[in-house]
Amino acid sequence: MKVEIQLDAPPADAARRAAQLADTGVAGLFTFEGPHDVFFPLVAAAAVVDVDLATNVAIALPRSPMHLAHAAWDLQSMSGGRFRLGLGSQIRPHIEKRYSSEWSRPAARMRDTVLAVRAILDAWQTGTRLDYRGEFHTHTLMPPTFVPGPNPYGPPPILLGALGPVMTRTAAEVADGLLVMPFHSERHFHERTLPAVEAGLGRRERGGFEIVPQVIVATGRTGAELEAASTGVRALLGFYGSTPAYRPVLDVEGWAPLQERLNALSKRGAIGEMIALIDDSMLDTLAVRGTPEECAAEILRRFGEHADRVCCYFPGYDVDLAHVRDLVTALAAPAGGTVSSAPRTAPAHR
Repeated sequence: MKVEIQLDAPPADAARRAAQLADTGVAGLFTFEGPHDVFFPLVAAAAVVDVDLATNVAIALPRSPMHLAHAAWDLQSMSGGRFRLGLGSQIRPHIEKRYSSEWSRPAARMRDTVLAVRAILDAWQTGTRLDYRGEFHTHTLMPPTFVPGPNPYGPPPILLGALGPVMTRTAAEVADGLLVMPFHSERHFHERTLPAVEAGLGRRERGGFEIVPQVIVATGRTGAELEAASTGVRALLGFYGSTPAYRPVLDVEGWAPLQERLNALSKRGAIGEMIALIDDSMLDTLAVRGTPEECAAEILRRFGEHADRVCCYFPGYDVDLAHVRDLVTALAAPAGGTVSSAPRTAPAHR
């Protein structure tokens, strides 16, 4: 199984950090929509590393599909065909209050965005007239001055981040892959995610769909390392758990009442109390914990049947890059053989 990890550096330091992270043997680096622009660090990284690059995710709803298409096209060219455009919707408060944009029917909007971006990319690649008329987006003007010309590496894939059944079904219907949100459990993945994927694939008109799990990892080799890693992971799980949008994951595990408690604590800034509510059972259900080899074995057990690559997060602690290298090695050569690099889909379509 291939491993991708977060490029956790601002644009000015992204090239140095990308080279450092790529030296661990990871297959790819991804950015997320945090304190810096999601695309700029990848521009810096594309010039110095030869691993896959991806946004994970770029928030789509406040952006025009044309902006997304241009960024994706250029990064695909700069990286030599190693870029994937990962898109996400975010939640209503962020879209309305942070981005000052419009929120309504997020899955329908994301569907329209994916189709619009793909129509723009296809028009540039094939030279055909741009004529996209969707529910929320219309793109019918593309003078030759603004056409970048065919991409020698072809258009980049478009993946969609999702948690709920409607967004997950939408991803399986129109995107090239699903980015399984990092806050999830094995039970939620099997009982909620995979059935929604199958439903979406049943309405799909394209081939080549990939499931990419995202996993929160607490790893170390000493007691002190594992304690620091566990504390960092508990903090992230508490943050996710406080968000109403992630309540379905807690609900499927029988922990739904915890969401309201975490939410109330988050409004008071009681981070320590939030961390204390994430017990060992929750940590081991919502994340993976242990030595790099133990984490690799658990990731393979949970997702080896459904995925050939995984995105790993090491939140809130300074992970030893030697441990990342060991995790990559363990996932690349599991006991019993190697894992194929071909993308996989839901069981009924494999």
